[in-house]
Amino acid sequence: MAQPEVEEPPGISSDCQGDPLRPAVPMVRPMTGRITPQSCPTCGSTTDPEGVRAVTVSTNYVYAIGRIEPRFPRLSVEKEFAQATGRSETTGLTDRQTFQRVLAERQNRYLARQLCWVMTIQGLETYILVPADPADLDLLIESSRPTPGPQDVDVVIGRLGSIAPPEMCNGLMVPIVTFDHLYSFDRDSLIKAIPRPEKLSAAEFTPAAGELFDRIMQMTANAGSMDQHRALNYLAVRYPSIYAGAADAFARNASLTAVDVTTSRLSGVRSIVDVIFSYTHRATDVTEKFFVRVDVTDQFPFLVTKLSPYYDR
Repeated sequence: MAQPEVEEPPGISSDCQGDPLRPAVPMVRPMTGRITPQSCPTCGSTTDPEGVRAVTVSTNYVYAIGRIEPRFPRLSVEKEFAQATGRSETTGLTDRQTFQRVLAERQNRYLARQLCWVMTIQGLETYILVPADPADLDLLIESSRPTPGPQDVDVVIGRLGSIAPPEMCNGLMVPIVTFDHLYSFDRDSLIKAIPRPEKLSAAEFTPAAGELFDRIMQMTANAGSMDQHRALNYLAVRYPSIYAGAADAFARNASLTAVDVTTSRLSGVRSIVDVIFSYTHRATDVTEKFFVRVDVTDQFPFLVTKLSPYYDR
């Protein structure tokens, strides 16, 4: 299945030549490479005239950032939920609070198992989620927040499966992801949890970290199944040093102008990518680059090299 590509937002430049009053939003440049054709029922790819397939998906793992929405797969489930709501104490609650309250009650877990849990990325229905362990149903229930906000984020780590049959989720046919881990947070909580460098005050660091997070969220408008996207999504939520590096660059009067993801020269038996952050000085136009090396061979990415200066070869 063809995977969505990261597209630069319209009207915003990805280099330093844009409107000086509006900072350019960097674009993730995907890694490139070529491999010989092979059978892969879950890989979306294209074949060039020479019969060599361009690298698009190398594994069936998913590391995705988006929002999770519970939905009724059938009218009968919706009616059953309405009856359960009538048996619960919901006076004074909003509809969303009522929904979450009913789901959270122990006697109603059977309803949570009947619901269809859909992950949307940038508003696009992307996956139907199924827990690998039935006990992880609680994680899905917790993702249905009683008071949701526009900056809420859900992270799903799992395995990509087949396309859902029409009867599974009221006709929605998207890939099924069996997840092994899921966690939810909001933007402000993430930024507050990022360790602040001693040389930067909170007034300097918090806006810088917030701006980088917002830009990365634009960059990570992807399905999280390609190696470069899994690496970037992992760094966005699990590696705070990139935020400290951005704050330090802003303090030096530099702007984040690009994020490149390339295949590492260390790749061999294992799949390793380099994520390169480019910062350009606003006065001198000199660009500095820093990179993080990430191993994306298995389901859970991990660091190979911490944030370090990068030099073009």
